[in-house]
This record gives sequence, structure tokens and C-alpha cells, in this order.
Amino acid sequence: MKHGLIRVGISGWTYAPWRGVFYPRGLAHHHELHFAADHFPAIEINGTFYALQTPDSYQAWRAQVGADFVFALKGPRYITHILRLKNVRTALANFMASGPLALGPHLGPILWQFPQNMRFDPQRFASFLDLLPRDTAEAARLAIGHDRHVPKAWTAIDRNRKLRYAFEVRHDSFRVPAFVDLLRDHNAALVCADSAAWPRLMDVTADFVYCRLHGATKTYESDYDEAALSLWAQWAKTWANGEEPADAARIGAPARRKRRDVFIFFDNDRRVRAPANAQELIRRLRA
Repeated sequence: MKHGLIRVGISGWTYAPWRGVFYPRGLAHHHELHFAADHFPAIEINGTFYALQTPDSYQAWRAQVGADFVFALKGPRYITHILRLKNVRTALANFMASGPLALGPHLGPILWQFPQNMRFDPQRFASFLDLLPRDTAEAARLAIGHDRHVPKAWTAIDRNRKLRYAFEVRHDSFRVPAFVDLLRDHNAALVCADSAAWPRLMDVTADFVYCRLHGATKTYESDYDEAALSLWAQWAKTWANGEEPADAARIGAPARRKRRDVFIFFDNDRRVRAPANAQELIRRLRA
């Protein structure tokens, strides 16, 4: 059995403190994505969490990356934090119409990040998972139902591609087998989030694994030392080979053995540790 593809990247790329540290001094800001994409095979787009973007923005991002590069998109907080998954069909159509499909082959997983005070509601999450389009053709059809908040819509696709979704939850009420089973029923990934503030859930629930490294001792700030990066490299290889780490803390039953793609994003950006940690993890995976 061949192993899955491991992609290590960063969460966002526009950070003033990175200039002159990760980015060369004097590099034009509009060249930063191109520079970052030369160092990492995947990057999370944070701006999609805060507001709807435009097709022009997605096309501009696509033009700055290589053929094998993929973006992970953060789903809008309007859906997760304001509507809290209630009556979200139009909001989801607006998101899909705002330009994600313009990324074409560079469209990677879509991340749904939930607030720390949001509890597990089985029916609400099941309804949302049922609403999510399974592929880009379904997404294009859903996008046609957008409203006036998307004055310039993008509903075209070059070919049909499967869509992947990852769920990052931050409340202990999700520590139940029912949530794991629900995600498995929909082939959605449970995010393995490493943070000082939230539980780290390691159940494998999809045909890919999605990890976010926020900083184990101080969220968004703390560094990952050699021992920690060696452990993450070992875990990534284990997941990619179709197995689960022997020390994984699971809620539900073990996952079926199959090779899986693995995405790992560093979000400990405040002290400019994310790019250095990501580069070192890539080096260890190649060793």
C-alpha cells in the first residue's frame, strides 16, 4: 500500500513581524504569497473566515502558486460563529459563489472552525454536513442560489473535483463517539488541534488527516522544539501509511486502515515561529 501525501504549511501569510525575518527585507508585500508558496506546498487562507472574498482575489492567489500547490480555506465565521449553523443555506451559497471554485486544482480542504462556547448539537451538525456539497459540481449548483451579498459570483468549474472538509471544535461536549461517527459517515476530518487552550482530538474520521499546530504551551506563540517536531513527523508518517499512532488519544473506535493524505498547518505565528517550525518539520519528513 502506497503512503498518502503529506503537506506541511502555514496558517496565513500576511504578517508584519515576518518581514525581514521569514520574508527578505524589502520584498514587496504583494510578492509574499509567491515567496511563501515556494517554501510550502499548502497554506491556509485566513481572510475567508472574516469576510467574503471576491473571484478576483482567488484568481490573483491562484496566479502566484505552483502547479502542485493547494490552499486550505477557512469557512466564514458568519456561518460558524454568528448563525451557528442555523439556516445557513444562503450563507453557504454565498461563500461558494464568492470565488473558491476559481482556484480550480489548487482548492484544498475547507476548514470549519467553531467557537469555544459552541456545544455539540447532533441534529444541527448532521444537517450542516448533509448540506455541504460533495464535489465542485454540487458546489457550483449551490452557488447559483447566492444573494445580493455576492455582486460578482463565480460558478464555473473546469472539471468536477471532490471537496474535503475539516471540523475544528473547541468544547468538551464533542468528546463523544457520536460526533466521531457522524464525521465518519460524511468523510469529514476531525481536526487534530495542538493548543494550550483546547482539547487535542486525534480520531481519524476521513480519507485525510488535518492538523493545526497553534502552540502547545502558549497558544499562537510557543515554539516547537526538536522533540516535538520529531513526534509530529512520526505521527504524520504513521497516518500517511494508513495507521494510527499507538499513543493517539481517541474517543471512538479505531479507523479503518487505509493510506491517507495529511495536512499540517502551523498557526503559532505571533513570534514568527510558524515558518521556521514548518520548514524544520518538512526537513524531518524528508530525512
